[in-house]
Amino acid sequence: MDVKEILSKCDHTLLRVDATAAEIQKLCDEGIRFSCASVCIPPCHVAGAKRYVGDRLPICTVIGFPNGYMTGAAKAFEAADAVRNGADEIDMVVNLAMVKDGAWDEVAQDIQAVREATMGKVLKVIIETCLLTQEEKIRLCEIVSDSGADFIKTSTGFSTGGATREDVALLRQYSADHLKVKAAGGISTLEDAQEMIDLGAERLGTSRIVKIASTMELP
Repeated sequence: MDVKEILSKCDHTLLRVDATAAEIQKLCDEGIRFSCASVCIPPCHVAGAKRYVGDRLPICTVIGFPNGYMTGAAKAFEAADAVRNGADEIDMVVNLAMVKDGAWDEVAQDIQAVREATMGKVLKVIIETCLLTQEEKIRLCEIVSDSGADFIKTSTGFSTGGATREDVALLRQYSADHLKVKAAGGISTLEDAQEMIDLGAERLGTSRIVKIASTMELP
């Protein structure tokens, strides 16, 4: 298990509603120290974090989070604002009400609105697998594959469950080759992280892996 390789795939995450600027700065310091893929933070902290890190670390933020039931126009505005503030990566939540209604064209339009507002930036689409049927997950793999997004992501970490091994394998199986998979929620050990990567995840949303790494002597 190559701990440095695992860390390079981690979006070091702090999305607590009461996260302070000092905590975000500490998160950024850890992300830089451990060469993480990004830090994933609330939109209100993006501008300050970008000023702090400059080009040393990508800044990721969340859109339509955590429920996804905002209108597509509202998500697009939020995403464009985040990009203006310095976000390099955007993790958006799909409209789960539309998914449950089987309104697939509207689901696609919702994602497309955010894609158009974030061209040139990395877009990850959170589908909240813990709330979906097998058929819904497969259909969303197809829609996200066709959307122009860069990643399909399992979970917000704020619902009834996080990433499972079965869901990561399913997303990898049914998504187009160009669409990457991000596993998030409940990844608490290096063994968890390695297994998710082995199953096809190219990004991990977690804060615990950096905490583990901070107790280790890395080369």
